[in-house]
Amino acid sequence: MNRFGECIFLLLALALPQAMAAQPAESHVKAELLAETTAFLRDGDTALALRLSPEPGWHTYWLNPGDSGTATSLAWTLPENVTASAMLWPAPRAFTTAGLVNYGYAEPALHLVSVAVPASTGLGPLTVQAQAKWLACRELCIPGAADLSLTMPVADTVELDAGNAAAFETARAALPQTAAESWRMQFAIEGQRLTLAVQGGDFAQVAAAEFFVANRKLLEHAAPQALAIDGSDALRVSQAISSRFDHPPESVEGVLALSLRDGSRQTYSITAVAGTVPMLPAAATPQKQAVSAAASSAQALAPASTVTLPLALMFALLGGLVLNLMPCVFPVLTLKAYAVLSAPSSSAQRSQALAYTAGTVASCVAAAGLLLALRAGGEALGWGFQLQSPVFVAAMIYLLFALGLSMSGVIELGAGLMGTGSSLASKQGLTGSFFTGVLAVVVASPCTAPFMGSALGFAVTQPVAVALSVFAALGLGLALPFVAIGVFPALARRLPRPGAWMQLFKQAMAFPMYLTCAWLAWVLTRQAGADALGLLAVGLVLVALAMWLYGRPQRGGLSLAIAALAALAVAATLFSPFMRSPAAGVANLKIFEQGREPWSAARLAALRGEGRTVFVNFTADWCITCKVNERGALKSGAVEAAFKASDTVWLTGDWTLADPAITAELARFGRNGVPLYLVYARGGEPQVLPQILTPQAVTEAIRR
Repeated sequence: MNRFGECIFLLLALALPQAMAAQPAESHVKAELLAETTAFLRDGDTALALRLSPEPGWHTYWLNPGDSGTATSLAWTLPENVTASAMLWPAPRAFTTAGLVNYGYAEPALHLVSVAVPASTGLGPLTVQAQAKWLACRELCIPGAADLSLTMPVADTVELDAGNAAAFETARAALPQTAAESWRMQFAIEGQRLTLAVQGGDFAQVAAAEFFVANRKLLEHAAPQALAIDGSDALRVSQAISSRFDHPPESVEGVLALSLRDGSRQTYSITAVAGTVPMLPAAATPQKQAVSAAASSAQALAPASTVTLPLALMFALLGGLVLNLMPCVFPVLTLKAYAVLSAPSSSAQRSQALAYTAGTVASCVAAAGLLLALRAGGEALGWGFQLQSPVFVAAMIYLLFALGLSMSGVIELGAGLMGTGSSLASKQGLTGSFFTGVLAVVVASPCTAPFMGSALGFAVTQPVAVALSVFAALGLGLALPFVAIGVFPALARRLPRPGAWMQLFKQAMAFPMYLTCAWLAWVLTRQAGADALGLLAVGLVLVALAMWLYGRPQRGGLSLAIAALAALAVAATLFSPFMRSPAAGVANLKIFEQGREPWSAARLAALRGEGRTVFVNFTADWCITCKVNERGALKSGAVEAAFKASDTVWLTGDWTLADPAITAELARFGRNGVPLYLVYARGGEPQVLPQILTPQAVTEAIRR
């Protein structure tokens, strides 16, 4: 890679990892490490507990957190030969938010652990340490961590701690009971449903049952569960399997919670083996728990998906092709066009085009892998999620500003793109083309082209191989114009011949880069406020200084390179306040215009209950497509007149900063990013509008 490439990727290496290290300052959960006794029992086990006490309205998560969230963890640092058992999990409760179902604890929960002290341990004081990590959620989710320690003497006989004994007794009562030996537990999977059967118990007084599966990927948590009581000694629970289900398990484990007619609740640990079980359809006895009713409502409102894999691949390919016309991608395409025009032969042009294609496809697949991994870990993310981080936005501004400076002539791209055929120059040129493809994918993420929404929404609900193939098709579509050049050399010969005009063209194309920086600076201000804009201005001066120093190796050599890296390091650390304490929702404190309100599931339900017509606009400040639609269609006189005549309420779901509730609502409609436009005419069922709006499409939906 030439000096310019090294400079840019050093900048990314310094700036981007800090975005991943962002840690909020408050977790809304109190963490404690408790002991049941006043001393550690030598040559025996001592009961300890991690107690997490969430604030009212907040909750922590179970072993399987459900549709989103992260399970609590405990990492021990223990003296030599002292060991700790795995945590025991109290029986969870279900929480429903915007169609998502999660499992956890809204009350203080004790996670019991046994610590074994060997007989060789002395009788003096002994200290155990543990790092607890959890996720606390209400409307938003905040990760928390605490370093805990406990020091007690070691003794041959121990006494109960009077202050903690009752809490441990309550904690043991909250653990699921071991299933009776007489119980026969089996499961079967048929079609898209799993049915769990338990025989040999006394279920005559059971009013409702709920099964909490331990395997996160097995069941569709938001799908309603169906219950059947067979006589008085057998019951069956059935639920839809998850889209991530890939092969039948050997056993199914979880917690069976039984609600009795007297209002009490009993919970049992269940391990069922595969067997012959009469399948229970979804239309069997409906569950009465609130979670099931809410999940059923969510399913009823969500439109049925008719997207198949071939259709998703075609949509992704077309969506990627259309992305080339979006203003967020255009500045990068000028770099690639310059490289292709500069190539000395048709074979070199073909190589440049194919290297660029490899960069776009590899980047889309890598982004998909990261997105799927984070979603599997409980993160609520979608297309363009990285631009919800002010630190990442600042890093992108630095990068595009540096590219603009290079095109303006502050430093030269080097011989890599202008070489005459030497092997080293050829290698540098292909490397540059590959990373130009990478950059194209990064800057394309704020845009959602037509066809993309359905394709990406389909992809993230499919097995990994299918999802990656859809994202690969998106990358191929983005590179399609240059693929055509590589496959059909005659097209390359139709391009203008290289000449002196190319230097002027390169310099002129720096200005779209600067305009993109200006747009991203506006996004950053909307996310993090005016202070961030001031820090950005200082950072850009440092980036310009680094580029100037790095482009002057003829004098000072190593010392200038070190000075350039130092300037980049300072620029990268300017946004450290936003790593420790993310922006406090500047984008969510906007003053909405008259007749417009922030979206929430509760407000939408209330308006529909009144029979009002509701227009819902899911948008983000970094979404170019959203802004074009707002100015070109939504603010037109025809649309404003239609809204006024029908007394339509406009709800805005702002996704500029991460919002799990909006992410969940997008997923309900098979979308993985913004924009998404919905019309609820007179409180009726939602109509999904096209991603590229026209005034006519909006007014017709309102009047329908």
